[in-house]
Amino acid sequence: MMDFIVKGMSCASCQAHVEKAVSSIDGVSSCTVSLLTNSMKVEGNVSSNVIIEAVSKAGYSAYVQGSKEEIKVDDSKNLKMKLMVSILLLFLLMYISMGHTMFHLPVPSFMNNVLILAILQMLLTICIMILNQKFFINGIKGILNHSMNMDTLVSLGSFSSFIYSLYLVFKMCTLDTMDAMSILHGLYFESASMILVLISVGKLLEERSKGKTTNAIQSLMNLKPKTAIKKINNEEVIVDIDQIQIGDIFICKPGSQIPVDGIVTSGNSAVDESSLTGESLPVDKEPGSKVYAATLNQTGYIECQATRVGKDTTLSQIIQMVQDASASKAPIAKVADKVSSVFVPIVIGLALLTLFGWLFAGRSFGFSLERAICVLVISCPCSLGLATPVAIMVGNGMGAKNGILFKNSTALEQTGKMNIVALDKTGTITKGHPVVSEIHPVNGYSQKELLTYACSLESYSEHPLAYAILEKGKEFDIQIKETQDFMSITGNGIQGKIENSLFMAGSVSFIQKYVDIDINFDSVSRQGKTPVLFLKDNKLMGYISIEDEMKEDAIKAIEHLHELNCKVVMLTGDNELTANAIGQKAGVDSIYAQLLPQDKETIVQMLQKEGKVLMVGDGINDAPALTRANIGMAMGQGVDVAIDAADVVCMHPKLEDVCASIRLSKMTLKNIYENLFWAFIYNILGIPLAMGLFGWNLNPMIAAGMMSVSSLCVVSNALRLNTKKLYKEEKRMNKTIKINGMMCPHCQSMVQKTLEKIDGVTQADVSFKTGEAKITLSKEVSDEILKSAIEQKDYEVVSIR
Repeated sequence: MMDFIVKGMSCASCQAHVEKAVSSIDGVSSCTVSLLTNSMKVEGNVSSNVIIEAVSKAGYSAYVQGSKEEIKVDDSKNLKMKLMVSILLLFLLMYISMGHTMFHLPVPSFMNNVLILAILQMLLTICIMILNQKFFINGIKGILNHSMNMDTLVSLGSFSSFIYSLYLVFKMCTLDTMDAMSILHGLYFESASMILVLISVGKLLEERSKGKTTNAIQSLMNLKPKTAIKKINNEEVIVDIDQIQIGDIFICKPGSQIPVDGIVTSGNSAVDESSLTGESLPVDKEPGSKVYAATLNQTGYIECQATRVGKDTTLSQIIQMVQDASASKAPIAKVADKVSSVFVPIVIGLALLTLFGWLFAGRSFGFSLERAICVLVISCPCSLGLATPVAIMVGNGMGAKNGILFKNSTALEQTGKMNIVALDKTGTITKGHPVVSEIHPVNGYSQKELLTYACSLESYSEHPLAYAILEKGKEFDIQIKETQDFMSITGNGIQGKIENSLFMAGSVSFIQKYVDIDINFDSVSRQGKTPVLFLKDNKLMGYISIEDEMKEDAIKAIEHLHELNCKVVMLTGDNELTANAIGQKAGVDSIYAQLLPQDKETIVQMLQKEGKVLMVGDGINDAPALTRANIGMAMGQGVDVAIDAADVVCMHPKLEDVCASIRLSKMTLKNIYENLFWAFIYNILGIPLAMGLFGWNLNPMIAAGMMSVSSLCVVSNALRLNTKKLYKEEKRMNKTIKINGMMCPHCQSMVQKTLEKIDGVTQADVSFKTGEAKITLSKEVSDEILKSAIEQKDYEVVSIR
C-alpha cells in the first residue's frame, strides 16, 4: 500500500474525482481518499509517479507521504493572514457601498462622485478577489478537468456578481448623475466580495475544527522518543532513535522513556505503561520482561535488547492502525459519495434554471441573476463530504484514548450492529492466570507438607497449573527440595524422586491409573475448579484445587451486554462441568464446552444464522473464530495471531471494553446519520429558498454565510462525540485511606494489588507520594477488612474516611 498527501481538495466532489482518476489506472486495485486528512491510500502494482500524474491531470497535486517533495505548509496561517486583509478591505467596501450610499456616512470630498464611488468599489473587490484567487484557480481547474467542485460554485457566484456589476459601471459612464445614482444602488460588488470572505471564514473555522478531530493521532505521535542511549563497546552513546537496530543493547535510566520495544537483559525497575495501556499501576520489570516504546522507566537502571524498531514497535502499529481506520471509508459513506459526485453539475443546472425561469417570469436581469447566485453559493457539497469522515475520525480518536482500536471504518460502523457476542472463556471472561484456591491433604499430611512436595515436583514443569502451585508456595515460604529423575508422562501427569520416594502428580483420570480413589471430584469441577492429585509411593497425599479466577468486571460487563440487546454465549475448550460453573456464574445465555479451534469456528458459523456475531478472544485457538465472525475482537494482552485476525483490538484486559466498543460504534453511527440528515436537509431546503420558491428574496451574502455555517455545524456535531461517555456509571462508594510506610512505586503496586483483591473493591488508586489510597467500592466493605489487608503487608493505616 502507498500513502500520499493530496493538495487542492475543497469538498466531497474533489475527493470523488481524485478517487475516480486514480482508480481508473491499470494496476490499481483500490484507492481511498480522505477529505478530512487530505490523504490517499492506493493498493496495486503501479508506480507512484503514474499515480501523481493522474492526480495532477485531475486538477490536484499529490506527494508521496514522507517524501522530500511533501512540503509542509501551515495553510491555516496563510488563510488567516489573507482573511484579515480581506476583512479590512471588505469593511472599506461596505462603508462605501452601504454606509455612505444608504446611510449617508461621511466620506472625503473627492468621493462625492457617483462614478468614483462605483470605481472604488470595483477596485476594492478586485483586491479581495486577488487575495482569494484560489477559489477561482481551483474552480477553473475543476471546469477544465470536468471535475467541478465547491470552489466552482463559489467562483461562479462571485464572478457573476462582479461581471454584472462591471457591466453596470460601464453603463453608468453613459448616463447622467441621477440615473447613474439609481444604478449605484444595484451594484453587487459587496456581494461578490462578501461571498469570498464568508466562505474563507467558514473554511478557517472548519480547518480548526477538523484539526481537533486529529488530536488523538497527534498525541500518540508526540509520544515517540527522539533519542536513545545505545551501548557500544561497553560505553553509553546517545543516538537518534533511527540508529537503533534489532539486537542492539540500549540503556534506560530512571525517569527516561523507553525508545523501542525490547526485552530486559539486566536490571530491575517499575515501568509506567499508561501511555499504551491506560493503566496507572507501574509494571515490574526483570530480566526476560518485555518493554515497549514510549513507556516511562520510573525507578531502576535496566539494559534491554531491541526486538522491534521503527514502524514495527507497538506504539507505531497503534498509530498506523488509528490512521488507517480514520482514512478508510465506512460503507455508509458511499451514499454521500454518490450524491456528491453529481451534486455540483446539478446545482449549476438549477442556477441556470433559476436565472432563465425568473427572466421568463418577467423579472429583471439583476433580480434573476441574484437568485441564481444565491443558488450557487448556498449549496454545500462540503457538509455532505464531511458528514461521515469527521464522525469516523472522532470515533476512532475516542476509541484510541480508551484503548479500543478499530482497524478500519467498517469495523467501527458494524460493531454496534452486532446482536450476538461470543466470548472465549480463558483470558476473556477469566483472567487466564490459574491460582490455587484450596489445599486438601489426606492420610495424615499437613497443608504445608503437601504443598512442599507439590512445589518441589512442579518446579520442573512448565505447565500453567504448575506455575499456580509455585506461586502459592511463595506465600507459604516453601523451601524447594531436590527432585531427581523428573519425567513428564503422556496422559496429563509428571513424576520424580524426592528423598528416595517416588512422587507423582496429575489429573484425576491420570492418577486413577495407579491407585483407587474414593473421592468424588465432580463437585470440585462444578465449582469451576481443576483438582491436581499427588501420590507418594503410590499413596494419595491429597489434592490441590486450582481455578482460573473470573475478571472483576465480567459479571457486570455481561449484564451490560444484555442491556445492549446482545445474546451472550461462551466458547471454551475446558470440560463441561467447569465451563458450566464459570458460565452460570458469569450469567451467559449459552455455553459451548470442550471445543477445538475448528469447533469454535463452526459454532460461530452456526450462530450467524441467528444474527450478526461479535467474537471476542485472545489466543491462537481463537483465530479461526475471530476471522469467521462478522466482527472479531481481540483482547490486547493476547497473542499476535489473535490480534492480526481481529477487526477490533482492546488494549486493556477489561471485558467492559467490549460494551464500550459497541456503545462507541452506536454513537458514531448515530452521529453520522445526524450529520447526513442535516447536510441533506440543509441543501433540500436551502436551494429552493435561494431559488425564491418560498417567496423570500434571499441576499447572496446571507446565502454565503449559511453555506459556511452548514459545514461548521457538521464538524461541530461530530466533535460532540467527545462529550459522550463510553462506560456505564454504577452507583459506587468511595473511601480514602491514609497509609504510612509506602516509599516507592513497588510499595504503591503492592498496596494497590492487595486492595483490589478484596471482594467489593472495584478500583484502587494508590500514590506513595501522597501516602493515600482512594478506593471505589461496589458494595459495603468494612474498615477492619481494609485495614487488616494493608497491615498484613507491613504498612500502617493512619485513617480511613
